[in-house]
Amino acid sequence: MPNKLKIKISASILFLICSYSYAQPEQHIFKRELQGITNTWHKIVLPEEIFGKVSSGFNDIRILGLTDSNDTIEASYMLQLKKEKVVRTEVDFKLLNTTNNDQGYYFTMEVPTEEPVNELNLNFKQDNFDWLLSLEGSQNQQEWFSIVDDYRILSIKNSETNYQFTKVTFPNTKYRFFRFQIKSKEKPDLSSAKIALNKVTNGSFNQHTINKMESFENKAQKLTTVEVSLKSPVSVSSINIDIKNTYDYYRPVTISYLADSIKTEQGWKYRYQHLKSGTLSSIDKNEFVFESTILHKLKIVIQNQDNTPLTVAGITLKGYVHELIARFTEPATYFLSYGNKQAARPNYDINRFTSKIPDKLVALSLGNEQLVVKDKVFTNQPLFKNKNWLWAIMSLLILVIGWFSIKMIRTK
Repeated sequence: MPNKLKIKISASILFLICSYSYAQPEQHIFKRELQGITNTWHKIVLPEEIFGKVSSGFNDIRILGLTDSNDTIEASYMLQLKKEKVVRTEVDFKLLNTTNNDQGYYFTMEVPTEEPVNELNLNFKQDNFDWLLSLEGSQNQQEWFSIVDDYRILSIKNSETNYQFTKVTFPNTKYRFFRFQIKSKEKPDLSSAKIALNKVTNGSFNQHTINKMESFENKAQKLTTVEVSLKSPVSVSSINIDIKNTYDYYRPVTISYLADSIKTEQGWKYRYQHLKSGTLSSIDKNEFVFESTILHKLKIVIQNQDNTPLTVAGITLKGYVHELIARFTEPATYFLSYGNKQAARPNYDINRFTSKIPDKLVALSLGNEQLVVKDKVFTNQPLFKNKNWLWAIMSLLILVIGWFSIKMIRTK
């Protein structure tokens, strides 16, 4: 085949492909004007109503500005969740003695530090127990002061369950000596004990309103299923399950959220994704914390085993406040843009230089949500608007190239 003919055919194919595949860069669907920009650094609290319109990882959020010369610029930002911060410091101690009497077993410890403590973690060699614990403090081992009384600690281990609740929490307390009593006829075989101080900086949460809650009993499978619906998708990071029953209970529980739904000839098919597994217990808070997840429907499955089904009195859902820390380096009219599920996560320098961000930032106000008007002007129009024409032309060109190739081989 002559080289000129090869070049012409190849150029034609490339022209058709480029013409058809050319399209305007993907745009965001929504935008809100940022109001009150006065400094280089500001913070922006994301409103809950946008969570159902952004991608699950918030990859599509952009801060775009329009300058006086009609140029589009982009401001850098850093997304942060207003989580609580816990700093845990273990405190050294010395186990002085272990004694017992008719009231139970006593363990005395010396803490040679001036730091307060607020947590005692205990581990025992026994697998199954249900004991009451009392904790006291003293400066001289002569006069003892009560810190907690009749605090229940529990361990259950069998073929189906492995559960322990042996962490004792109490207000910040500073004594040189601590003594805890376990009211038990059986000698507790203490394998380890840890005293610690937990310093907690509270986070900021939004509490979400539940639109609908329904409970179903499956007697054959011994399950209680609770379905929870919200008015719109929101970011959730913790769930508290309020049980009405006042008797002691211990039940495995699984929490999942609606990830997808497909309409078929047989009706809607729902796909739930696992969120958290744990245990509902009468001695614990029944609060489950997990990674922030955008959702609008939850399913809670309680395994009753051979017990009377529990009654769920209420559900509390909370999510961390989401905040953008933004840097504005050029004057412009800026918008918070979102609603492009195909967008990739941006990569900004400020995420690597967080020490340069001021401690106190002024929050910007957000304008009303607007639909982004897409530009209808194209620098290049597709040669064929119907892609069937394109495929027909490409098929013809491939046949021509093949015919010339076969002819050239036969000639040789």
